[in-house]
Amino acid sequence: MRFFLYRFCATILSFTAVNCVFAQTDTLPGPLSPEMQEWRNPTQARDYVIADLTVTGASYLDSTIILSVAGLQKGQKFTHPGSDIFSRAIQNLWRQKLVADIQIYVTHIVGDNVSIEVAVKEMPRLGDFKFEGVKKTEQEELVKKTAIAKQTTILSENTRRNIIDVVKGFYEEKGFHGVQVDLIEKPDPVFKNSNALTIKVNKGKRVKIDAIHFFGNEKVRSTKLKKQMKGTKEMTKMTLFPSDYVSTYGPINHYSFNEYMNDWGFLSGTKSLEVLDPYFRFKFFSSSKFNQKKYVEDKEKVLSYFNSKGYRDAQILADTQVIKDDKMYIDIKVKEGQQYYFGKTTWKGNSVASDTLLNQILNIREGDIYDASTLNKALGIEPSQDAADVQTYYRDKGYLFIQVTPVEMGIRNGDTIDHEIRIIEGPQARIKKINIAGNERTKEHVIRREMRTYPGALYSQSALMRTIRELNALNYFEQESINPQPMPNQNDGTVDINWNLKEKSSDQLELSAGWGGGIGLTGTLGVTFNNFSIKNIWKKEAWDPLPVGDGQKLSLRVQSNGRAFRSYNFSFTEPWLGGKKRNSLILSYNNSKYYNPDFTSFYSTGRYRYSKDTSLTVNGFSIGLGKQLNWPDDYFYMTYTAALTRYNVKNMGRAYNLPLNTMISNNLSLKIALQRNSVSDPIFPRSGSDLMFSVQATPPYSLLGGASDQYKNVEYHKWRFNSTWYVPLGRGKGENKDRQFVLKLAAKYGFMGKYNPELNYSPFERFQLGDAGLNNTFSLTGFDIIAHRGYPIYNTSDPTINPDNTTSQDFNNFFIMFNKYQAELRYPLVTNPSSTIFGLAFFEAANGWKDYKDYNPFKLRRSVGLGMRFYLPMFGLLGFDYGIGLDRLTPGGGLKGAGKFTFMLGFEPE
Repeated sequence: MRFFLYRFCATILSFTAVNCVFAQTDTLPGPLSPEMQEWRNPTQARDYVIADLTVTGASYLDSTIILSVAGLQKGQKFTHPGSDIFSRAIQNLWRQKLVADIQIYVTHIVGDNVSIEVAVKEMPRLGDFKFEGVKKTEQEELVKKTAIAKQTTILSENTRRNIIDVVKGFYEEKGFHGVQVDLIEKPDPVFKNSNALTIKVNKGKRVKIDAIHFFGNEKVRSTKLKKQMKGTKEMTKMTLFPSDYVSTYGPINHYSFNEYMNDWGFLSGTKSLEVLDPYFRFKFFSSSKFNQKKYVEDKEKVLSYFNSKGYRDAQILADTQVIKDDKMYIDIKVKEGQQYYFGKTTWKGNSVASDTLLNQILNIREGDIYDASTLNKALGIEPSQDAADVQTYYRDKGYLFIQVTPVEMGIRNGDTIDHEIRIIEGPQARIKKINIAGNERTKEHVIRREMRTYPGALYSQSALMRTIRELNALNYFEQESINPQPMPNQNDGTVDINWNLKEKSSDQLELSAGWGGGIGLTGTLGVTFNNFSIKNIWKKEAWDPLPVGDGQKLSLRVQSNGRAFRSYNFSFTEPWLGGKKRNSLILSYNNSKYYNPDFTSFYSTGRYRYSKDTSLTVNGFSIGLGKQLNWPDDYFYMTYTAALTRYNVKNMGRAYNLPLNTMISNNLSLKIALQRNSVSDPIFPRSGSDLMFSVQATPPYSLLGGASDQYKNVEYHKWRFNSTWYVPLGRGKGENKDRQFVLKLAAKYGFMGKYNPELNYSPFERFQLGDAGLNNTFSLTGFDIIAHRGYPIYNTSDPTINPDNTTSQDFNNFFIMFNKYQAELRYPLVTNPSSTIFGLAFFEAANGWKDYKDYNPFKLRRSVGLGMRFYLPMFGLLGFDYGIGLDRLTPGGGLKGAGKFTFMLGFEPE
């Protein structure tokens, strides 16, 4: 015998759980026990204890979870009548939307102990399901978006509504309108308490936006407003018959040909496109699909543009979308309102900075078009790319707690707004603690020595930003994690700076094979450890897998093709020699040997024979010392490098265009380089510049009475100047805030000189131009290899280089001077911590000369092309370029003879 306590009726949705109370009912025949009689007809309230709890009707849900959600447990005390624990239990279960019906029974009572049964009817589960009216590839994507799965998804009303909304939104984003989604359910015979579901989709018709019309705008042109709508674009159009669409907002005012002529519109590209718009519109690279979410955002951008032009009262009064002949027409009715201007600006509360200085920083003059966003950015209230704002000026002087509030003081002449800028400077804040976390591999002193903020120093916003740049330049940490969190304490006027860094691998592995350069197939194995620790090299416990953490750089590289060529390279860099100042030590050693093949043996035996009597051996060692300068600013760096290279040529001089077929030459030189590098990011720079001037010279042996053999100890002086600038163009917003075009501009020059006019130029250390800038056998003779995409290695037999077709077999074939100019437009495709990918389009112009009397800086060979760059954690740079040498184009030759594909691995060529 049992009684209903509470029951929730799933079919009567207007009732709450508490209202679904049923009279106690006998479910089994027979007399009631005294306890049951007392429960059924209580004379007074009595305390009971739940002695036993059972759950029935659950096939998929765990009984423990049901009771936990219901809030019922053994030993729980309650009062009957008067307690609401059972009504609350039903509400809790129904709120989770896991069951379709709930019943709670009293099954047994002994004294004060009550046995309770919770009977549930579960929501049906999703059995087999299928889509109708969609493609297979679309079905796979819809399954992911709806997140439905067989025997896992509960078919609640929310689930059904979500399926319909997701499918509709999916196709509406693709430009379909009038999308209809019907769900057909029937019991699934295979699975218990499950329904098979058929999702029938009628996608409707795909429509494109034929035109966007603005009404009510008298001062701001419609073309300007359309440009603000980044996610709502018109379709490409080519027709002799313009649309006959008629708007409900009034006549559509197209830019007429008479207005075009009266405005001298033919002198403006924008006006020329506007007058052609009804007939011709070029929109091949933008989507004309209508997306409701993007459209709402675009309307806000339109209003923001009005505001930026001084129309701060601008409104969108109405808008509509009309579909006609499978094309959409968007009509937007606006009200511009009055155009406003900035008036007088007065300052209040400033004692650190004068009014004159603050006006200079603000850079807003009386009569400028009013824009609240411009004012807020200049004050530092809104973020801006330009760091020259009022709050940054104060924070650079330690005033971290500054408050700046612009107050409108009134409107003069109906359109001029005066402002009072109220400043509460507050006390200066000093840095108390700098806390660093997340550096599991990199030692803390390596991080702290890069910081421009110190405990006890005044807080400085610029110093904090400079620290971000320096830590980013290390390339040890994920860029997103280099985000300091200042924690100010206004009570004692201090600030703690917390750095929660996340390390990444910056080591690089080079494993490649290449063909060419006169060597044939060559394999390369190289590894670079960018955070090495030589101090721990003898500590066994530090090898995990290598001793790391001291910020040193160790590079090892081996190249070989077996019998003909092999090369060993080693370098070590200590960026902080002594540990207190940014003084660097760079040690490097290289040993290369190349044997010339015997072609006679190939013709007789089919195999090349390599003789040790025909070889070129190069041994080189260098030591460099660098020092950071504090003047003119601390972006400057001076490097001194002493190098000794010994060339041992045996019967191979002619192969390298050297003056002697057999010779031993020593190249002892000192190089001084002055560099200023303010590049924002080593992987994908968005701003800054890199300037370098260097001079490399040997002793003037011939002027000091040295040996008459000028090739035993070569002499020369070589001058180089490189300059690179990165200029950001525009800026992304929202999720794409890091997506922006970057213009890279570069100019490079190289000149070689000699002390004694009676001697020839040095056969070593010249310049080689062309191709991808990769090392080849000529790099063994110390040539600076300058890349030029779209051209092979320059050869004097090439008529584009030597129009007179005068060839020479001596060492003058390589250049003693060169000029190179470069422009690259870059756009990032992927900017995440694990990899960076960007595309680029380039223009290059370069040339080399064998003699100063032939020098003509305006005679340059040009090329254009496209490329991609991939920065991967272990392999570093991977790049591809396709360049077209414009001076290699010939009539009827097409691009095949003028184009060249280049590949790069590990570094960006010069």
